[in-house]
Amino acid sequence: MAKFIVHSHGRLQEWVAEEKGYFAAEGLDYEIVNKPLTLTGLVGNPSQTPEGFKAGAYEAFAQGKDAAVSCACHWTVTMAAAADHGRMWGGCYSVVPCGIFVPPESEIRRPADLAGVEIHVGYRSGSHYTTIQALESFLEPEQIRLRFGGLLYDRLDLLVDRKVEAATAFGAPYYVLEQLGFRKILDATFMIAAMLARDVTVADARKYFRALRRAQIDIDLMPQRYVHHYLKELPRRYHALVDVRTFGPGERLVFEPYTKEMYESTRRWVARHAIFPAEERRRSYEEAVVTA
Repeated sequence: MAKFIVHSHGRLQEWVAEEKGYFAAEGLDYEIVNKPLTLTGLVGNPSQTPEGFKAGAYEAFAQGKDAAVSCACHWTVTMAAAADHGRMWGGCYSVVPCGIFVPPESEIRRPADLAGVEIHVGYRSGSHYTTIQALESFLEPEQIRLRFGGLLYDRLDLLVDRKVEAATAFGAPYYVLEQLGFRKILDATFMIAAMLARDVTVADARKYFRALRRAQIDIDLMPQRYVHHYLKELPRRYHALVDVRTFGPGERLVFEPYTKEMYESTRRWVARHAIFPAEERRRSYEEAVVTA
């Protein structure tokens, strides 16, 4: 049986499950692979990519991940599973705090002030969809300007180094920006889902998620005991700038089904916003989603 490879995702649950021995208790032969949430971590050397190259969570699934399970926003996982790039796990999802941030000295103070302002997001990744979704209550579509500024920690660097006016952040970068005094203009909290490789057995997936359920309870009871795990993935430049003891629990796993209605409404939203070209092959919920 192949080792169950887990791609870390900047959250606490996998690290807590490993620390507490929950994966081992389930009999799961696993390995956590800590890949940087940066463009370099995704494509290698960004300077060698073609002009206008865009890469994000969907592209990573389309290229094929060397993992038994990995996570991305529910929009991308739904679309990737529908396109047969893996199987969506329908037994749970997670919710992650997210926001559109600007530097503390910025004159931008309200969502309306973001009209025409380039907001850096990840391409066809959670920050892409959620920024549109959050701003639709305040701006007309033509007023929303998105700029694809790499992955999660790429955008953190761009903001901290004052190279951009605004960017969308979640997870540890969200807490870094708060601690460094950056201003959150608008909440953009969103859902994350899990993708299983085609050859992963449902039995192993169940072991993995049972371990995460136990870890989530531990985090709910006393998150302060586990926030040190953020340092495993936080770029070293930030270790001396922030105190992770002040960070919150971040992404929270919700052990409720990702239903057919959720799957279909997500695809309709994506189609309405023309984020993907029309494709011939679109798998149904029953074909694309593994129910727990």
